[in-house]
Amino acid sequence: MAAGIVAPFKVMAVQVTIYLTEGDSLHHRPLHLEILKYLREENVFGAVAFHAVAGFLGRGEVHTAHLVEAGGELPVMISFVDTDEHVNRVLPKLREMAAHRLIVRENVVIEQGSLDRGCSHPAP
Repeated sequence: MAAGIVAPFKVMAVQVTIYLTEGDSLHHRPLHLEILKYLREENVFGAVAFHAVAGFLGRGEVHTAHLVEAGGELPVMISFVDTDEHVNRVLPKLREMAAHRLIVRENVVIEQGSLDRGCSHPAP
């Protein structure tokens, strides 16, 4: 390796994806917001909810943002990456909160960045 070039330091982590619909709720609040609130309270490194413009769940019909009658059936995905230990700690509650929905867990490699909780924004 040439002088001055640092080999990338790859870190193993776990990515969790939860598949919901916009109509899912918990305590009369949107389930995706309740899950994000829980993950924040549990100090998960970061999480994001993606609201689909079209899609389907459970082999159902395709719903799109253009259908007035979609009625809260558009998919919402929540995704987060954290350490195996942290994921193991929050998964039981997530299974309870979204008992009727698909939750996928996969081992991933962090190619860039880190799960260092002290740094939430990249340096300028």
